[in-house]
Amino acid sequence: MFSHYIKNLSRGLNGPRDLSEDDARHVFGAMLDGGVTDLELGALLLGLRTKTESLSELIGFQRAVDERLVKLRPPSSSIRTVVIPTYNGAREQANLLPLLVLLLRRLGLPVLIHGCLDGNGRIASAYILRELGILPCITPAQTQHQLDNDGLAFIPTAVLSPGLASLLALRGRLGTRNSAHTMVKLLDPFEGEGLKLISASNPIYLDRLGQLLSQTHAKALLMKATEGEPFANPKQRPKIVHYQDGIGTTLFEEEVGEPRHQASQPESIQAAATAQWIKRVMAGEVPVPHPIAKQFAACLYACGYSADLNRVKAIAAVESANLMS
Repeated sequence: MFSHYIKNLSRGLNGPRDLSEDDARHVFGAMLDGGVTDLELGALLLGLRTKTESLSELIGFQRAVDERLVKLRPPSSSIRTVVIPTYNGAREQANLLPLLVLLLRRLGLPVLIHGCLDGNGRIASAYILRELGILPCITPAQTQHQLDNDGLAFIPTAVLSPGLASLLALRGRLGTRNSAHTMVKLLDPFEGEGLKLISASNPIYLDRLGQLLSQTHAKALLMKATEGEPFANPKQRPKIVHYQDGIGTTLFEEEVGEPRHQASQPESIQAAATAQWIKRVMAGEVPVPHPIAKQFAACLYACGYSADLNRVKAIAAVESANLMS
């Protein structure tokens, strides 16, 4: 059934051929539904991985995912819910994504986190969030309840998109990432009304994701990942681009020069130490890293907290300073 697609993706010296958007939607939909045999599934995923996904393929894949994605109701009509994917975790430096989450909640911004519960050898955000008292939801209904009542919820991928969770789990068997690892970055259960925080480490993927966000008129912030996670590197702020209505606008340029020295940082990358350091930041005992304060400002602007970029920069600076007062 899928041999034609496998042949085109794996043409060797003749060069692989991209799937059309409609074919990509059909093929990825079958993958998500468990309608592809293990042999064919492995061939398709490795063919796409070797070739790298085209823009039309990514758009088709996203259509297939969105058609099967759990839908949630935004808890606020005036401010966009910040949708944060977390799928990598810390390996060499502390995972400070939970710090950004707490800063956003401090100003009342609704936040939905989605991701894996297991770090597969890394320090997953789920581990740190648990230390901070933020536990994963087990059903969509519980997720909606927590969003409505607390403005913050963490939904595991297996609850939000079971098909994608199954494809992510193949990394151990195949020994490599696959298209699902890109698609989870793009999830928005609010049917386009959330603000997605999207990041990538590879410049090629950053460019491709930017094209996708423009083409699909998505609402998102795009930047270089820190250890694969969508938080600003505390040592050197990445370029942060805001996408809306098909237009990408740079809010902050990438810092150049030698990486800054981080005056205060967690004693180790372990979950307990990282959570304890984040608590100290929120208690005003140590400062918010400058790049994360800038990302905080970008989120305030992009989610509609204020339409004035200079104002949100000032708000973010004041809030960061208030923690220290």
